[in-house]
Amino acid sequence: MIVHISPYGEIHADFFMPKQFKETLMKTQLELAREGVITKVMQQVAENEVFSPESIRDKVAMGEVVIPNNPNRPLQKAVGIGMGLRTKINASIGTSSDIHDIELEKRKAIIAEKEGADTLMELSTGGDLDKIRREILGCCNLPIGNVPLYQAFNHYSRKYKNPNKLDPEYLFDLIEKQLADGLSFMAIHCGINRFSIERLRKQGFRYGGLVSKGGTFMVSWMEHNNCENPLYEQFDRVCELMKKYDAVLSLGNGIRAGAIHDSHDRAQMAEMIINCELAELGREMGCQMMVEGPGHVPLDEIAGNIMLEKRMSGNAPYYVLGPLPADCGAGYDHITAAIGAATSARHGADLICYITPAEHLALPNEEDVREGVRATKLAAHIGDIAKYPERREREKQVALARRDMAWDDHFKGLLFPEKAAEIRKDRTPGNSKTCTMCGDFCAMERGHSLFKDDIKGDKIRKVTTED
Repeated sequence: MIVHISPYGEIHADFFMPKQFKETLMKTQLELAREGVITKVMQQVAENEVFSPESIRDKVAMGEVVIPNNPNRPLQKAVGIGMGLRTKINASIGTSSDIHDIELEKRKAIIAEKEGADTLMELSTGGDLDKIRREILGCCNLPIGNVPLYQAFNHYSRKYKNPNKLDPEYLFDLIEKQLADGLSFMAIHCGINRFSIERLRKQGFRYGGLVSKGGTFMVSWMEHNNCENPLYEQFDRVCELMKKYDAVLSLGNGIRAGAIHDSHDRAQMAEMIINCELAELGREMGCQMMVEGPGHVPLDEIAGNIMLEKRMSGNAPYYVLGPLPADCGAGYDHITAAIGAATSARHGADLICYITPAEHLALPNEEDVREGVRATKLAAHIGDIAKYPERREREKQVALARRDMAWDDHFKGLLFPEKAAEIRKDRTPGNSKTCTMCGDFCAMERGHSLFKDDIKGDKIRKVTTED
């Protein structure tokens, strides 16, 4: 008896299934949406986003929303990424050749989920990569993605002491093995080709060099073997593998800028154009597609970058890495990136990859992960309330509670209530209604006494603990 898990999250035995249901199992969320089907995960996304199921189905059908939800892992959260939805945040974890502690990475994954990450990328490059991936898949319920080139080049570096000996057939087999484990999206570097590498040469390389591990190894492989990128050359094969597991193909940004002086150079733009073309081709094949970019980019160029991606890709969801609008913030790059992330969310980015305080310096620890998720969560929220003014009710309620010194209500409305309560408890005021910032000179308390008779109506209603 063969057991299948449907796109609806239901388990069915092969000999009990009617033929039409077997055919449905082989279709992606995109293909089902185009046929007018509302799946269980579409329904869940609609509930989470307070949209109608029909609206989510239509956005998925157009390729404007993707739902990373590999049916081999049926208990993962249903997360919609794309136009009109809340901006999502991704947390990245993973070992390195210097530090490969599985238990540390599992704790980091759990922290990321607890703090509010929407997706997780498992990016290990050191240790037993199969074991690490499978244990991370088992320790949290977020949709999980990876970069398959990491393990492919790692294997050839260990076995042959030369990653340039990579056999493309091994790479395709590896992609399928990782998908079978339950990964729901993959950053695959399909957009690097001989043309984009030539742009690097003709422009005299770069200020910030190449910063993508997978991208740099692929460029090295192409140059050493004098061959085209097999992921670009056999793009249809990549899509078929992703479709088999209804996983989202995230078109990796392997030539992204690693310095703001490289932002939107000819090499980056060549890859971006190719990725946007591939996003369209992938959708035509029935594969869920997402585009990645842009790395380091000055604040004044972020809106233009997102406009270009949306225009050239037909509104494919945009997965933004950072972005970092300055190069000199190491140690506080979670703040640098939060500024770029808020601006990106404001202008239409759909998924933001967090940056931690350890960026450019070291492998993140547990506290780095926590701070990175929190900073990015706040940034995405700031971008969303600028992008969607109708979503500002929470801000109004927080302001009213602060005005009325209703501390319990105030904490309930915050993104980080435990942190706020901890700070207040650490510096307890003499007057329980005020705080130690102003004490007897509390502007809120004095203002409230001056205008208490004028407070009326919903616009400036008084917040009480019963609300």
